[in-house]
Amino acid sequence: MKCEKIKTNKLDNTVSYTMPLLLLCVDYLAILSAQKVAIYLRQEMGFLSVHYFMSNIPNLYFYFLVPVVFIAFLYNSHIYVNRMPFWEVIQKIFYAVILSMLVCITMMYFGHIAGGVSRLYVALSGITSFAFLCIFRYIVKKALFRFNMLLEPVLIIGAGKTAELVVRQFSNDTGFGAKIIGFIDDAPISNELPRQYPVLGNFSESETIIKETGVKTVIIAAPGLGKYKLLELVNKIQPLVKDLSFVPDLIGVPVGNMELQKLYDAKMIMLRVRNNMLRWYNKVLKRCFDLIVSMIFLPIIIIVSIIIGICIYIESPGPIFFIHYRVGQQGKNFPCYKFRTMVENAQEVLNEALKKDTVLQKEWNVAFKLKNDPRITKVGGFLRRTSLDELPQIINVFLGQMSLVGPRPIITKETERYGEYIDDYYLVPPGITGLWQVSGRSDTTYTERVEMDTWYVRNWSVWIDIVLLYKTIFVVLNRKGAY
Repeated sequence: MKCEKIKTNKLDNTVSYTMPLLLLCVDYLAILSAQKVAIYLRQEMGFLSVHYFMSNIPNLYFYFLVPVVFIAFLYNSHIYVNRMPFWEVIQKIFYAVILSMLVCITMMYFGHIAGGVSRLYVALSGITSFAFLCIFRYIVKKALFRFNMLLEPVLIIGAGKTAELVVRQFSNDTGFGAKIIGFIDDAPISNELPRQYPVLGNFSESETIIKETGVKTVIIAAPGLGKYKLLELVNKIQPLVKDLSFVPDLIGVPVGNMELQKLYDAKMIMLRVRNNMLRWYNKVLKRCFDLIVSMIFLPIIIIVSIIIGICIYIESPGPIFFIHYRVGQQGKNFPCYKFRTMVENAQEVLNEALKKDTVLQKEWNVAFKLKNDPRITKVGGFLRRTSLDELPQIINVFLGQMSLVGPRPIITKETERYGEYIDDYYLVPPGITGLWQVSGRSDTTYTERVEMDTWYVRNWSVWIDIVLLYKTIFVVLNRKGAY
């Protein structure tokens, strides 16, 4: 164990000092590259270079002041020193870029050089900076972690279901970069973890194990320990490590809008959960986001819709659109528009199929969907697999009946399946896409769908909408779980 301690300490020190410096250098290169690309796009790319443009940014600004401003805001967001989910890193980069651009514009204005700088270049610089910072950081971290370089040694106390979830999060997320050296537990509940990692001892041996391994990052993932046992562990371990985290017995509580408040005199913490959807300005923000993004993609949607409409009519003459009433915000029904993907006498075909096949009847009763639906046309099958049948719902978005992102639109009969969570569903308009659509879609159970819709409403933010829209693109291309 002595040799193991020396090895772990060396690795820990390397991670502590090398990773922040390396990421800082990577971010500096990303910012310079972004500015160079922005200049190239403004000068050389077709309609962007209609008017003559000469970059009037002195080298002092280009190579020093602008990168320093960006790195200062990035540093202030703690992404150099804290390991966090990569989507959270991207969110912090997004806000840091916006603030940095505002400061840089102000700085150039008072430096009397703003007059010679194209506004289009400034916009391009902001967009490319955000993209390059995310891409450069992701590639470097992915490469380093793939070769087991600069990984943070982590000891986990607890080897149950919660620990399994923590390990799975670490394995699937580039933002953490954790190297799990083992677990501590009196009686490991998990069958999976002891096969993958060593169980180094029990709770009472925690201090000894930490000293012998020299590990500086510990996670207590045993929410069932109880208050006094957890407090005892924290008090013993905290003086020995650099970072100590613990998972409280609050699994299932909304975390996206949770804030930590420190009550120093009372020697306690208080968790505050904000309900963003009950704040009027957030509703306005979500509506503005829907309209702006919809307007940007409207020309493409119109062109694609015309092509789809022609294909539908050629295969199955009749109406191009299908209107079905769904439950919307505040429980109000609205006409939901979709491309017709079924034969015209769809209800008759369905009734006949359900009468003949009890297996189909059971599948329909469970999910209100059929994997091999006899009503669907060939064009309709393609539209469903790619989710292009939902494009006309952009009309519902403009009418305010739906949102780009939200809970899955349901029919009146399904409301009883939501039980006590139906009030969460009623808070927001249903969405063209959402958490359910990017998490397996029809391959998930109905209970899981309800949980996803509830989680989305209780954790809503504009950033979550952006992430889900981004993920939707890849889900549609993969066609996973769609039928």
